[in-house]
Amino acid sequence: MGLYPITRQVGHLIFVSGMGPREAGTDQIPGLKLDKHGNYLEFDFEAQVHSVFKNVKTALEEAGSSWDKMVDVTVFLVNMKRDFQTFNRIYAEYFKENPPCRTTVEVTALPSSIAIELKVIATV
Repeated sequence: MGLYPITRQVGHLIFVSGMGPREAGTDQIPGLKLDKHGNYLEFDFEAQVHSVFKNVKTALEEAGSSWDKMVDVTVFLVNMKRDFQTFNRIYAEYFKENPPCRTTVEVTALPSSIAIELKVIATV
């Protein structure tokens, strides 16, 4: 979506650039189908959450870290009222032990039609 690294290591920390739910190497967004005018035909926020978590896990592993080494997560949601409770429920499933620090904010828009993006810091 732009000129930036997926991850960057500084000392013993891995910084993951803003990561959305797109399937790697494609423009496909799990849980989302739009008509030719950009109107929603299908929307499944849960599918986007699971996909963004999968993408973050892959990025961390490729950078020499892992899911359990996350120390800080910033969550960007485009609709806090609609999606916050669902996100919290799924988040609790993935972080049953030793959850990272977390900040969740609502934003007006994210690149393309995604509903969620994560910014992560982890140790190596």
